[in-house]
Amino acid sequence: MKVIATGKSSTHAGAPNTRKRKSLWTALALGASLMAGVVGNVVAAGSVNTTGLAVTDKTVTVGILHSVTGTMAISETGSVEAEKLAIEQINAMGGILGRKIEVIQEDGASDWPTFAEKSKKLLEKDKVAAVFGCWTSASRKAVLPVFENKNGLLYYPTFYEGLEQSKNVIYTGQEATQQILAGLDWAHKTLGAKTFYLVGSDYIWPRTSMKIARKHIENVLKGTVVGEEYYALGSTQFGSLINKIKLKKPDLVFGAVVGGSNVAWFKQLNAAGLTFKKQPMLTLSVTEDEVLGIGGANVEGLYSSMKYFQSLDNPNNKAFVEAFKKMHGADSVIGDVTQAAYLGPWLWKAAVEKAGSFDVDKVVAASPGIELKTAPEGYVKLHENHHLWSKTRIGQWQKDGTAKIVFESDLIEPNPFPKGYQ
Repeated sequence: MKVIATGKSSTHAGAPNTRKRKSLWTALALGASLMAGVVGNVVAAGSVNTTGLAVTDKTVTVGILHSVTGTMAISETGSVEAEKLAIEQINAMGGILGRKIEVIQEDGASDWPTFAEKSKKLLEKDKVAAVFGCWTSASRKAVLPVFENKNGLLYYPTFYEGLEQSKNVIYTGQEATQQILAGLDWAHKTLGAKTFYLVGSDYIWPRTSMKIARKHIENVLKGTVVGEEYYALGSTQFGSLINKIKLKKPDLVFGAVVGGSNVAWFKQLNAAGLTFKKQPMLTLSVTEDEVLGIGGANVEGLYSSMKYFQSLDNPNNKAFVEAFKKMHGADSVIGDVTQAAYLGPWLWKAAVEKAGSFDVDKVVAASPGIELKTAPEGYVKLHENHHLWSKTRIGQWQKDGTAKIVFESDLIEPNPFPKGYQ
């Protein structure tokens, strides 16, 4: 894989350009067994690309667009690593339609206008066939008009609030009905939660997620929201909020704080003696990536609602974890969005080969119904609404930084526009 990184170099510990790669070819061999696929015969570029994309007889170029600097680097670095692993594995198998994948990587730098600027550059100047990128809903909303105007194709890996469906986006993370509603139902039934304090970062995903959560709590669970607060991205002072939670004593704190703010938030909770044994909390935004920065001791007992945890016990995941660690280092971790990011290149590969073309319209048309039976999370299928069928899992964080899975749902059909929640 040829990588051209045109964004700023990351100073974030563990960023992709600073991690040592170990036993690369062993990892690639594992990937080949993990995601077996059929590589078609090489067809002339003109036959598989009629829209001027960066496709030659030997290569196809894609973009990777994530934050590897700024407050969101703690969350997005894993996505870059997973996408590169998938691309390396696909190339080791012969590529797509006989072409090796080359990558142009850009840094969104945790800044939404920068995401829009970089996406325009990738589509207009570089003519990439697909982009794997974004994390926050703010970054996705910033680039969406660009992809729709330029007819680009984005594979978006983050769990999000739903209420969106675009021809130009494939959503590989969960939407609200799969993560939020299932998580709240579990907390109500298992923990007996009737009073809730809602906490989030101050941008579209947390605010919309909490709007959906409030409606579900009040209208379906017949519970009460006793507090609701939001903090700017990068905030590090949560003392006032912690005092309010102590005063209100909710049955459950329902959280959606993202990025580097999580480190200060959970360390301050622990320092204030508000352990999760005393004050139960269910979060939508803490994965293994965040726990690595927060420290296991500061999240012990915390619950997260996700579709994937690194500790998931199945053969697909064991092979994936081994390959990831061999490529990116034994100390690297894999969170929910990292795994969802890994699915993007494989879903794109399957759609391109089904379509027999790299043209965006043909790839999009071929996408619904595609299955990955060997996905690390177990099994996924792409719905006609461009979201994945997936399971919801509740993990309880242990002191060693791993998640003990305490609940697993059946496969949940994606429903980005649920009635009564808009």
